[in-house]
Amino acid sequence: MAELTLEHISYRYKKAHKDVLKNVSCRFQGGEMAAVIGPSGSGKTTLLSILAGLDEPSAGSITKDGQDVLGMNRDLWRRQEVSVIFQSFQLFPLLTVLENVMFPLELGGVPKKEAARQARENLKLVGLAPEKYKRYPSNLSGGEQQRVAIARSLSGGARILLADEPTGNLDGENTKNIISIFQHLAHELGYCIIVVTHDPEIAAISDAVWKMSDGELMYYEEAYA
Repeated sequence: MAELTLEHISYRYKKAHKDVLKNVSCRFQGGEMAAVIGPSGSGKTTLLSILAGLDEPSAGSITKDGQDVLGMNRDLWRRQEVSVIFQSFQLFPLLTVLENVMFPLELGGVPKKEAARQARENLKLVGLAPEKYKRYPSNLSGGEQQRVAIARSLSGGARILLADEPTGNLDGENTKNIISIFQHLAHELGYCIIVVTHDPEIAAISDAVWKMSDGELMYYEEAYA
């Protein structure tokens, strides 16, 4: 199972006078769903961007299973090692559900027939009914669209899933369904799930909780013991 370790990570925007992230050290493990909480502007999005390979820290190191992440090809890291699930789903509007989930597979060179088979398996894993596979995203509910987004992230083969406020646009019932999927992926299939959230209920059922405050990150176990 994947283990992601950050050591003394700092980040400063160009022409800024202070660090957005300050000496951040933490470890995220496969088999667990971790929550990162904190107020807006505390550095959560910057941390997620660095983990996703969209930005590079000003200082510090990141390793996956002992291998230097910052020395990897960033495009390869984003395609194969990590996947981001967004609050706004980010599905392709002109592709059907099945085509959306097939897309990363075909991009990776998987033949169309095999890509369709694997896509159906991933959609089954997130609990979407087969009769909806030929629909377009606009014909789905918010909860269904997020299920498709999760299934698509699985198609890329990444074992580290980063979720940016994944339930922010969902009601209570759909929030519980999505978090249940994340827990299954972590606990039963060994994925490393990192959820950035403002929702204290999500933090309360996470395996590990980290709190970001003014660019500093601390383990928050006591608050949700």
